[in-house]
Amino acid sequence: MRRMHEITIAFIGGGNMAGAIVGGLRRGGVDPARLRVVEPLAAQREQLRERFGVQAQAEPGPQLESVDVVVWAVKPQQFAQAARALRERAPASAGALHLSIMAGVRCAAVARLAAAQRVVRAMPNTPALIGRGVSGLYANAQCGVAEREVAEQVLRATGELVWVDSEPALDAVTAVSGSGPAYMFLVLESLIAAGVRLGLSEDVARRLALGTMSGAAALAADSPSTPAQLREQVTSKGGTTAAALDVLRQRDLAGAFDAALQAAARRAAELADALERDSGG
Repeated sequence: MRRMHEITIAFIGGGNMAGAIVGGLRRGGVDPARLRVVEPLAAQREQLRERFGVQAQAEPGPQLESVDVVVWAVKPQQFAQAARALRERAPASAGALHLSIMAGVRCAAVARLAAAQRVVRAMPNTPALIGRGVSGLYANAQCGVAEREVAEQVLRATGELVWVDSEPALDAVTAVSGSGPAYMFLVLESLIAAGVRLGLSEDVARRLALGTMSGAAALAADSPSTPAQLREQVTSKGGTTAAALDVLRQRDLAGAFDAALQAAARRAAELADALERDSGG
């Protein structure tokens, strides 16, 4: 397998998630000369150059002909146009490994529109911006162990990586982790608001809620106990926690989460279907 410092990577799209990956690669010692970004917004290009020292152009060109990896980081609705521009101006890039972090764009669509063979699709989430994300990955049949290892090297700086065996499983990944930060933020909002109604200041309620959520997550990650066992350990019969949990069970919190994730997974599949119809797939 080629080492990271030997690989040239092109990012199509220079937004926040692309910037998070570029930043992680630079911190890992990757030469900025091996990182090339295509980003139409001048302010974004300048920011990438200043922060990371990378090459950034408004459009693809011959500088992308020899890249080893193409990272697709554009909005899904912009993909068809961006892929056409890459095919026309850097046709040799079709032979690279194509790594997509676009939501709702299936491997087949990437392969067809970018004329690519080897495609890895990743579903990251927003904590990747601080290196604390988790990404689900799927590789098409043309990818082998080497391609998987390269994809892992590119994405490792964003956080944890989990491979799935089927592409439809990425819809479930989207529901659990891709959209998951929003669920956690909603829980935080609710905890803070309830704390304020109980008489706490907003600052105190926020600090308590944030510390509790981050601490509970860290404990769950480090403990050999399951989340259910950890919940039981903090719940005394007839105590305050039991009283609160009784209300959450009566309101069917578990059922609400199940329905919510089913809706998110279903919507992820619908968006992918719609994109394929719109792009002539």
